[in-house]
Amino acid sequence: MLATWWADLSPIMKILWGITLTASLIFIIQSVMTFLGADADTDFDVDVDTSMDGADLSNIEGGSNLYTFRNFVNFFLGFGWTAILLEGQVKSTALLIVIAALVGVGLVAAVMYLFKWLSTMQQSGNINVYKAAVGCQGKCYLTIPAERAGEGKVQITIQGAVREYNAVTDGDAIKTGTPIKVVEAINANTLLVEELNSYII
Repeated sequence: MLATWWADLSPIMKILWGITLTASLIFIIQSVMTFLGADADTDFDVDVDTSMDGADLSNIEGGSNLYTFRNFVNFFLGFGWTAILLEGQVKSTALLIVIAALVGVGLVAAVMYLFKWLSTMQQSGNINVYKAAVGCQGKCYLTIPAERAGEGKVQITIQGAVREYNAVTDGDAIKTGTPIKVVEAINANTLLVEELNSYII
């Protein structure tokens, strides 16, 4: 039965099913690892990550960075299931793809907003960043552009917990994985940092 069903699908639907099932499987694995507290970070030079930190919501990736692995998974999850569910109702393939893509983008935006809001609420409720963050150490999570030309992200250990913040630097660009130290809290969500070994000769 399964083989017959698959053989009867059009090439486009086979691709859609492949994308959707793959995205769904990855989403399930991410969710299970997240709530089990697993840490499966994989950082790439292009700043794509698969953060799956545990119960601390400030470490759940996808809050404010568009180009992350989790967001790609969310997009294809919304895109794929929408295309499959509407395949018999929307006659135009082009229109079906457009609708599915819009749903995928909407899902990514909704998840990003949700986690950003949860992270902000948790950080503001538990920690006074201005007092507690200065001097804390951690690592660069997403590359920080040089001379405050843009924001990256860092993970620091603050009051016994690992938390994620936006970050800028006054010096050279700081690459993913580089040890850092907090110099100043610019606001509740953004830190000024420097390379931890920047003054070591």
